[in-house]
Amino acid sequence: MLLGILVVLCFIPTADVTENKILVAQHPLLIVANQTATLVCNYTYNGTGKEFRASLHKGTDSSVEVCAISWNATKISRNSNKEFNCQGNHHKDKIVFNIWNMSANQTDIYFCKIEVMYPPPYVYNEKSNGTVIHVKETPTQVQEPQSTIPLWILATVTGILALYSMLITAVFINYWQKSKKNMYHQSDYMNMTPRHPPYQKNKGYPSYAPTRDYTAYRSWQP
Repeated sequence: MLLGILVVLCFIPTADVTENKILVAQHPLLIVANQTATLVCNYTYNGTGKEFRASLHKGTDSSVEVCAISWNATKISRNSNKEFNCQGNHHKDKIVFNIWNMSANQTDIYFCKIEVMYPPPYVYNEKSNGTVIHVKETPTQVQEPQSTIPLWILATVTGILALYSMLITAVFINYWQKSKKNMYHQSDYMNMTPRHPPYQKNKGYPSYAPTRDYTAYRSWQP
C-alpha cells in the first residue's frame, strides 16, 4: 500500500520555480510642485537574463515612450524623447526615472516597462497600475526692472536733496520771523501830525495847527 502511494506522488507535476517572470510595482500618485519628478519602479526578476532594457511610457495606452535605459554587465546606454527632459538610472532592484522642467500639460499616467533582451526567451513585465504624475501650474512671476544706478549714488543724491530742503525751509522761517517783527514795530508807531481845528479850514489856520478849546473862555461873558 505504501509503495503505491509513493508511485502516485512521483507522477504529480511540480511547479516550475525557475519560470522567467518580471513583476513591477509603482507608487499610484506623484504630485509635482517644482517641475521635477522622481518616479521609482521597483521590480523583481527570478530569471537569468544578462541584458535588460527599462523604459517609461506616458498615457493610458503607453503610446509615448518618455525615456529608456539599457544595461548589461559592462555597458549602460540612455535615450530620451525630445519633448521631455528625462533620465533613467539602474539600481539593484529598481529603476529611477528623473524628469525635470515638466509643464502642466504633461500631467498623465506613466508606466514602467522592463524587458529581458538577452539571452532568449524575450521576457517583459505585465502592465502595472502605473503612476499618475500631477504637475501643478507654476505661477508667472513678473520680474521688476532693476535700476542701473548704483545704490550709493541714489543714497548720496537723496541726502543732498534732503539737506537742501532743510536749508530752504530754515531760510524761509528766518525771513518770515523778521517780517513779522518789522510789522509789529510799525503797528506801535503813533501818528503825531498836528490836526487843524474843526470847521475852521477857511480862517487862515495852518493845516498843522492844533484845535483850540474855546469853552475855557466862556466864563467871563455876562
